[in-house]
Amino acid sequence: MTTEEQYWYNTETGEVEEGRRSSWTHLMGPYGTRAEAQQALESAKARNESWEEDDEDWRKK
Repeated sequence: MTTEEQYWYNTETGEVEEGRRSSWTHLMGPYGTRAEAQQALESAKARNESWEEDDEDWRKK
């Protein structure tokens, strides 16, 4: 898969980019589809919440 076939979520603009066009400091990805890139923030939030729950369970042990 080339960079042009990947999608990135730009946290500065809130837009999905096909191919890496902006500074890496504003990008999340790469994602295989535009839909995955559009869900980047929601996916990150869910992943972070899961990790926080895992950390809390670990601390209780």
